[in-house]
Amino acid sequence: MDWIAASYVTYLAVTVPLTIWVAGTLSRNGRVFLEDVFGDNAALADAINKLLVVGFYLLNVGFVLLYLRTGDRVVDLPGLMEVVSLKVGVVMLVLGLVHFTNVYVFNSIRRRVRMESYRTPPLAPQRVVTSDLPSYQG
Repeated sequence: MDWIAASYVTYLAVTVPLTIWVAGTLSRNGRVFLEDVFGDNAALADAINKLLVVGFYLLNVGFVLLYLRTGDRVVDLPGLMEVVSLKVGVVMLVLGLVHFTNVYVFNSIRRRVRMESYRTPPLAPQRVVTSDLPSYQG
């Protein structure tokens, strides 16, 4: 096996498990957050959590595979380490960016849901109160 093939194998051996680990961590910890966003609808929170995990895998594994090819010549072990570390670093930055984008979007949804819950009165009006005072004709 030549050095370029070894760099591809090493890159995939690092990035695919990294993506799986990040997705699992986000899924476990994000479920609590989604349950808070969607209130009493735990089934909806679970469904959205699963859809987010699938989207995360598609986006990140797709990026990992598209970013696999290297234009650099890899002729020795230090060259392999340089190429793989650069690629893994970029993948980690993209994973972090996708994560923070998801957190931002769902925090916005959460904030909007909470604001809407404050707008609706807890009880329906019981009666209409009229004033017997004369109106002001300024």
